[in-house]
Amino acid sequence: MPTLIDIPFEQRHTCWFCAEPSNQVFEYYRMSHTPHPSLAVPACNECLNLAKKNPLTSIWDCRDAVKDQLMHLYRSDLAIGINWTEQELQESEFECKIFGGFKKSAWMMYQIAQGRINAKGWPISLDGVLLDEENGHYQRGFEFDGVAFTSLPKAIEHYSNTLSLDLTFLKQLVSLLGKAKFGHAIKVARLNIGITREHQRKIIDELIEDADQ
Repeated sequence: MPTLIDIPFEQRHTCWFCAEPSNQVFEYYRMSHTPHPSLAVPACNECLNLAKKNPLTSIWDCRDAVKDQLMHLYRSDLAIGINWTEQELQESEFECKIFGGFKKSAWMMYQIAQGRINAKGWPISLDGVLLDEENGHYQRGFEFDGVAFTSLPKAIEHYSNTLSLDLTFLKQLVSLLGKAKFGHAIKVARLNIGITREHQRKIIDELIEDADQ
């Protein structure tokens, strides 16, 4: 059973990913390449579901992936802050039933979405031992084949789009093989373009068996 991370008193009942109220726990089980022990972090329902789909190679890479997914899900709310200022909304002439409601709630929706995306979570520690970036457990950003990416999820997305690879399958391969074997994960994905989910699952199971031997 993964150990729950230390939670500051003021952060109790707070999602580590997005700072919204939480009533769930996301359990992260380490792989051989994971730079930290298995652990659990408090999470809201939405971030819990997103994290389960994007464990990747560490809890911090997982957090980056969750942020990317939240940004995609709430892109229309985030666009409000690009297209409007709070004052412009207040002074707008939206008075009809439909747009009047938008005028009242739009800026609040933008601020909530922005807050969730910008939330960094508190430094991770287990029983008082710090495991966060400050202790060298995690290097922000990722570089592969001479190209620097802001995060591992961004690199996965780039190669998935550029090489027409199955994004979910590539995520699974990278999660299993680790950052150091990112090139091998891409190779496996490229050799198996267009295969069924069942065939993908078989390959993942075979790689897990090889890792356990």
